[in-house]
Amino acid sequence: MKSRLKFFTVMMVLVLAFLTACGSNSSNSSNSGDANGASGGTREGKKLKIALVTSAGGLGDKSYNDLGYEGLKKVELVYGMETKVVEPKDISEGEKYLTELARAGYDLVITLEYGHADILKNVAPQFPDTRFSIFNIEVDEPNVTSVLFKEHEGSFLAGALAAMVTADTSIPGMNAEKKIGVIGGTESPGIDKFIVGYEEGAKYIDESVEVIKSYANSFEDPAKGKEMALVQIGQGADIVYQVAGGTGIGIIEAAKEKGVFAIGVDSDQDYLAEGFVLTSMMKRVDNAVIELAKYLQEGTLDNVSVLTLGLKESGVDLSPMTYTKDKIPSGYLEKIAQIRNDIIEGKIQVTDITQN
Repeated sequence: MKSRLKFFTVMMVLVLAFLTACGSNSSNSSNSGDANGASGGTREGKKLKIALVTSAGGLGDKSYNDLGYEGLKKVELVYGMETKVVEPKDISEGEKYLTELARAGYDLVITLEYGHADILKNVAPQFPDTRFSIFNIEVDEPNVTSVLFKEHEGSFLAGALAAMVTADTSIPGMNAEKKIGVIGGTESPGIDKFIVGYEEGAKYIDESVEVIKSYANSFEDPAKGKEMALVQIGQGADIVYQVAGGTGIGIIEAAKEKGVFAIGVDSDQDYLAEGFVLTSMMKRVDNAVIELAKYLQEGTLDNVSVLTLGLKESGVDLSPMTYTKDKIPSGYLEKIAQIRNDIIEGKIQVTDITQN
């Protein structure tokens, strides 16, 4: 009797082991062709890898590059992908890094550098199995996803708010002259896209508002940014919009020193000088990086040649104005909300100079 029971027990263990193995094989089969279990993927069992190449100025700009890196860190946390960030010393190193990362087997290589467009046109065809992405310019290659932002829409809001605030001398720091300023990193279509939207927003509110424009020719020189901002402030500008990356940190410092307002860019920079950054025109580079990772995870990124993000897609917008909202009349904020809706609904058309 004991021998029979022992035999029966052994047989049951073997049957259960067989069924478990079959169940496991069935599960793997159902995910066949998936990337980390995502529908449509083609890299079953292989951890996906994403690399980020920064633009001029690198990390530490408290703006564009830092925000892109924040997105990359979220990708690692949310999707469990392997990530890497590299910081070229200048644009010419773009070919080296894009090539090395593709050879290293990264599934998606993202460059935040607008100036890498021509380099990418040469590199991408050499690595047809690698997906590349470039921000702020369109590169027409089969394995490239171009990410474009409607910075002109967000800048229009910033300009409209600046025009209302500069004319209100009851707000601390505002003088009797209706002058506002803007300082770009370089004179280029990508930067002028911000500046033209800013000027159009200001003129939408008040045609008589004067917009002083300057270019620092650098995205990594805070001292120069501060010097240029002080010049504009000396000319009567009591609000200065910084569109100059790391150089813009100096612009914000100048605004605080003189008791006027700066407007931040790309990330929410309001905290850099609490009460002296009127608002920031946020360009959600972090959201774009996460969106690209989502498409990669799903296996559908190859179908996305251009990803465009504006007010409607929450790709751009003004910051919450945590430290200045109490200084601004509620009617101004209501006006901005209405303008935002009008842009989204197409009632207000903002010029995109890169499309002309």
